[in-house]
Amino acid sequence: METLVQLTEGAVPPPLFRRLLRRLGVLGRERLKDTYQTTFWYDFGPPTNVVEDVISSLRPQVAGRRRIAGVEWWLSRMYPTDVRVDFHQDRDEKLALRTGKLVHPRISSVLFLNRVRGGALVVTREKPDEDNPSLAPSRMDTADLVTPRPNRLVLFDGTLTHGVLDAENQIPDGKLPGRSRLRRTLVMNWWGHRPTDVPCWSETRLYRALGS
Repeated sequence: METLVQLTEGAVPPPLFRRLLRRLGVLGRERLKDTYQTTFWYDFGPPTNVVEDVISSLRPQVAGRRRIAGVEWWLSRMYPTDVRVDFHQDRDEKLALRTGKLVHPRISSVLFLNRVRGGALVVTREKPDEDNPSLAPSRMDTADLVTPRPNRLVLFDGTLTHGVLDAENQIPDGKLPGRSRLRRTLVMNWWGHRPTDVPCWSETRLYRALGS
């Protein structure tokens, strides 16, 4: 069966990965409820924070000789007992909302930062289905599932559908009872051009702890 994802274990040099975890610890719960709406652009200039250092370290293995203008990145933080992201395709979000035009990154990638119960990443060629919980595609048997593991990097084509399973590794359909660890990842979309109105981190006053 076709494999849709490329996995790399120990993707980030251990000292840099530990520094990233420390800075995220200082960051705490800042903008946790808006984690998916807090995105930044990095054009491969001199790094100004630890995430940009991570992207610079990953650039040779991810971009290779592809023409990549930069990376749109954000912190994905969620409880697997309360998954709040539907199945979707990455896109130029503001362009799509304004015009309906769908433009995708060349490469989508996720760097897992910790282990959690459940919370697998699902990647599939099937389209989201509005008739299903979490917009899950009706056919899931051809999907690739990736278990969260620290410093595991997953790459896939930027046009593919993906989503997150709940703490039981089932399609999310409401909040589950009990507690779970916060599932933490760094999401990086590698673009051939800068997506609409995405600021550089240095242009904002957000997530200042990442620059220390």
